[in-house]
Amino acid sequence: MVDHDCIRLKYSSGALIPWEFEREGETVSVNPAGRLTIGVNGAAAAIDLARSGKGVIATFENWLQPHFATGELLPVLPAWWTAFEGPWLYFPSRFMSAPLRAFVDFLAGEREGLQDR
Repeated sequence: MVDHDCIRLKYSSGALIPWEFEREGETVSVNPAGRLTIGVNGAAAAIDLARSGKGVIATFENWLQPHFATGELLPVLPAWWTAFEGPWLYFPSRFMSAPLRAFVDFLAGEREGLQDR
């Protein structure tokens, strides 16, 4: 990655999101120099920059998949992609309203359905 122009995403705190790769139990975290750095709220713009040839981007596969399908982007190191096990929900208290409980239960069921495929 060090020989490529990289498009980096950063948290609102300003911290860069590390690029993490995983294969056969080995995990590697890389912080390449970024030609362009964009906040996570601008991830769609960062993907557009990658689509226009401005650099390599590392973000959620499901955000990139439509562009892989059209050939606008090409996957890099797919054997090293990490599995995404989120989203994770954190609550300030143990109380959940009935609508929120229904939503959480729905998401849990969807996740189980995906794992059964």
